[in-house]
Amino acid sequence: MRRWLAFLVVLLLAATPARAERLISSLSNDTIEITSSFDGERMTFYGSIAPDAGSDQRYVQGPFQVVIAIVGPTQDRVAREKTRILGMWLNTDQVTFKGFPSYLHVLASARLRDITDVTTLTTNKILPEAYALSPNTSGWWQTMVFGRELIRLMSEERLFGVQENGVNFLSDTFYSAQLTLPSNAPPGPYIAQTYVFKNGEIIARKSEGFAVRKIGFERFLAQSATQYPLAYGFACVVLALATGWLGGVLFRR
Repeated sequence: MRRWLAFLVVLLLAATPARAERLISSLSNDTIEITSSFDGERMTFYGSIAPDAGSDQRYVQGPFQVVIAIVGPTQDRVAREKTRILGMWLNTDQVTFKGFPSYLHVLASARLRDITDVTTLTTNKILPEAYALSPNTSGWWQTMVFGRELIRLMSEERLFGVQENGVNFLSDTFYSAQLTLPSNAPPGPYIAQTYVFKNGEIIARKSEGFAVRKIGFERFLAQSATQYPLAYGFACVVLALATGWLGGVLFRR
């Protein structure tokens, strides 16, 4: 009898359609061009939560929460500690962070701690502090202390930030969010990672990329400084000397 009951339970579970959600999302711009008059750019992220492809579901049931993490190009960053010695400020200690994002902004539909637990936020690197906890030869304590200071400094420059009311649901399943990239946004590839949460768990995610690049004369200067540093430095010295000479001639008159 028990075997028959177990068999019937298995059949009922197999007959029940699997419930799964998928994320359909997009963004307003895939390329942002930086010119001499660039003072920032507003971007819009939007999407909808729908039944998974091939599912028998006609609609999905929430409530849902959405978190969008926009990450800029990664690079090696060095955080240094300055100490005053004999009236002079000197670098006395430092920690190098490998693959540290040059830009990170998190948009959420509610408080992050109300959406899910700290472990999930840290594992998926949604919290900015997660980058300060990466393994480092300097030790976990020193890495955490220097990492927090680095995040604080980059937050003051508007390169790091968290908006826990940055995502708005226009219906039960459709959301939108806006982000203004600052004028000092570093050029390079960006990734917008969108997470959909339900009952504290990630049920769907999607990555979308866009680029921030310099154009015109600004692009020429940036490429010259990177590809031909010696010639670029020589040209800067010549330009400085010529400017000084011309200024002296004009003021003598």
